[in-house]
Amino acid sequence: MKPEVLSPPEGVLTVTALTGRLQRLFALEFDDVRVAGEISGYKVWSSGHAYFTLKDSGAQLRCVLFRGALRYMRFKPADGLAVIARGSVEIRAERGEYQLIVSGLEPQGYGALQLAFEQLKQRLAEEGLFAAERKRALPRFPRRIGIVTSPKGAVIRDMLSVLKRRWPGVHVRLFPAQVQGAGAAGEICAGLDYFSRSGWADAVIVGRGGGSLEDLWTFNEESVARAIAACAVPVVSAVGHETDFTIADFVADLRAPTPSAAAELVMPERREILNQVSMASHRLERGIRYRLAMARQRLRERGIDRATTLLQRRLGRLQQRLDEATYRVQTLARALLQRRQRRLTAIHQRLREQNPRLRLARGAARLAQLREAAGAAIERRLAALERRLTPAAARLMALSPLRVLERGYSIVETAGGRLLRSSADVSAGDELRVRLHRGRLRARVEETE
Repeated sequence: MKPEVLSPPEGVLTVTALTGRLQRLFALEFDDVRVAGEISGYKVWSSGHAYFTLKDSGAQLRCVLFRGALRYMRFKPADGLAVIARGSVEIRAERGEYQLIVSGLEPQGYGALQLAFEQLKQRLAEEGLFAAERKRALPRFPRRIGIVTSPKGAVIRDMLSVLKRRWPGVHVRLFPAQVQGAGAAGEICAGLDYFSRSGWADAVIVGRGGGSLEDLWTFNEESVARAIAACAVPVVSAVGHETDFTIADFVADLRAPTPSAAAELVMPERREILNQVSMASHRLERGIRYRLAMARQRLRERGIDRATTLLQRRLGRLQQRLDEATYRVQTLARALLQRRQRRLTAIHQRLREQNPRLRLARGAARLAQLREAAGAAIERRLAALERRLTPAAARLMALSPLRVLERGYSIVETAGGRLLRSSADVSAGDELRVRLHRGRLRARVEETE
């Protein structure tokens, strides 16, 4: 059972009637307003519409930015951004709320174009489109050059003039495109895509003359930046004057300060190249002449050189024979010296075993005993024996190596006490002990022969 709907008393408005009157009032008073505030709660729904709140220190206002208006925004709205919103105020009757239908946004204290420029620049930089390692070098001698610019105006004439002056006969192909206004970005992208797919050009110049930020905005479009990055051939950006910078300048493989400078950077100076070739030719000619002169000199000297070579070979053979004879003599001398050294060592050993001093000491002791025991007769006998022993001792002493030492010879031993017989038994730096007639020496080997 439906409730009964009562009519309001006279002079009383219904909610719908009041809301309608407010809507008409808003339509008259707030059809086109501009409101300053800070964006909060910005969100784009799947429908493509954006919803956010515009607020200040004292109040807040619900806002809606429909998809059609959002598409033409130069910058990307974000929370915390202070903006001036333009639009109309309407009441949502079903919810009893009012909201601003936004038709345009402008950043406060920052131009929309400049903000959009900075936002896109930061985003593309984070993607690596500005990285130095992805920049490609221009060909040293391009045969064909593609140009994407307007077919009208001084820009194309200046570039063609520079290219003709620097390298007459170079092939140039122009892809005509608008450089500002509606549709300009699409035409520039089409030109870059054409040269990328066709493979006709060795390098591409894209650009225009100078102007304001609005005039140059086509070259700040994201589509143009990505078309430059995707181009299969090196791209030179030549937009505006030397002080003008666009997104295209950062993405391109090379940025030229002006269109004329771009033509100079792409194409080398023909006269300069010819001068370099001429100088290289002269250097090559001088080098060939020098080598020919040296060859002639060698031919003249070949006769003398041959005689000298034969003489040197003969002298070399004689020197070789002398070296061989010297080696044999040294070998024989070493062998003889070793034999003599072995004999001397054997004699020295025998002398040690038959030391006359020991024998004399023993004889003296025996004589003393005999003297004491036998008396004078024995002493006479001992005297006779002593007379016989003295010549024998003299002969033994004559054979002793110590007597050899008295004549100026010496006995050389290693540090370990081994008798040194050959220079081959020691090396430079070894320590030696030398026994003389009086005293001993310690020596060090400086060199062996």
